[in-house]
Amino acid sequence: MRQTLLHSLLHERAPHEHLATRVAMLAAVGTVAMPLYYLLWQFFFPQAYENLTLRLTGVGICVAGLFARRFSARWLSRYLLFALSYILPFFFTFMFVMNHASSIWSESLLIGLVVLFHFETKLACRAYLIGTGAACLAVIVQGEGGFLLQRAVLQQLPVHWFTIAALSVVKVGGKVLEQERLAGLAAGLGSVAHELRTPLTSVEANVRGMRRLLPQLAGEAEAMSPLQEALSRIQFEVRHMQHMIDLFLLSASAVNRNLEPSQTLSMLNMVNSVLKRYPFTGNKQRASVTVDVRADFQFAGQDELCVVILLNLLRNALKSIHRAGKGRVRIIIDGARPVPRLLFIDTGCGIARNRLPLIFERFYSYPVHNGSGIGLALCRQIAHAWQARIRCVSREHAYAIFILEFPQPVPARFQPTS
Repeated sequence: MRQTLLHSLLHERAPHEHLATRVAMLAAVGTVAMPLYYLLWQFFFPQAYENLTLRLTGVGICVAGLFARRFSARWLSRYLLFALSYILPFFFTFMFVMNHASSIWSESLLIGLVVLFHFETKLACRAYLIGTGAACLAVIVQGEGGFLLQRAVLQQLPVHWFTIAALSVVKVGGKVLEQERLAGLAAGLGSVAHELRTPLTSVEANVRGMRRLLPQLAGEAEAMSPLQEALSRIQFEVRHMQHMIDLFLLSASAVNRNLEPSQTLSMLNMVNSVLKRYPFTGNKQRASVTVDVRADFQFAGQDELCVVILLNLLRNALKSIHRAGKGRVRIIIDGARPVPRLLFIDTGCGIARNRLPLIFERFYSYPVHNGSGIGLALCRQIAHAWQARIRCVSREHAYAIFILEFPQPVPARFQPTS
């Protein structure tokens, strides 16, 4: 719970679901803190100025935020700008000035700015300017405008601006570090894949040569069959590794390429293409994957990036049933709905409830040794670039369902691929 809570509070560019959860949690804190601190500053540690009306307004705004998960993305962004502007810069700045820059409100305002600038920098700057400007106007209306130019107020500005600058730099540095880590991981993955390809090609060539020589060297017919089977297994494993290398290289190249859609694609064609090129370990594994076509649909994307998404989802589903030692994979193409969707359903080991919010985050893998942690994060990044949505519903030890929903209609500027 602690890991999930901290991740939700500190992640700057969370998707809509995570952002809504984060807003709801902060709204819960505000709903309790607003009346609690009114009691503290009014009765236990009395301050020079308090305003019950402003606090009750803040409580009302926070109570609305408790239902943030029900907001659409558009209304959530509007609510967030309004709520942040009022509760953090406006309320804290107004109370700071009206209390004549007391130490309690100086520290409170600074903490408010730290919380504010843990959000996206552009949003935080807008809220800061709107809230601070409104607070200054409110102070002037209250007849305390002259105190705005007092030393006690002005000397706080360099501290506030330094805090804002430091937090912004830290966030930018964190994003740069993440991008460098991604680029390094992609480069390393590509290098390893290229290094593996040469010896694998050599092994396959030697197997083909041995097959040609076997009829000449075989002295006993009964010894030929197991030898042929061994060579077939070697050749299959080599081809399997060659296909996996192709997948690794495709995922590595997708990290740094332009993700915006440029084609109109058929989902049925893409699924069939992935099933043809996936390196199944044998006929039994291939038979465990079925496709249910309720209705094909078109969507805007890029064929190679779509392959990356589908290959990663198929690979994860097959890994799940392998770890569980049971299960099947079902792919449903459902284009008859108002919002067409693709479902990957596996009845393998499922995903634990406390792990589910983290599976799309970069460098997170579960179990720990299970891959690099960029597969599902890359899938989500590509889907968002296409204005699509990817989510997961799961029950541990039972099933996992990955749902991809695509916007309609397809923009006219995307020409169908030949």
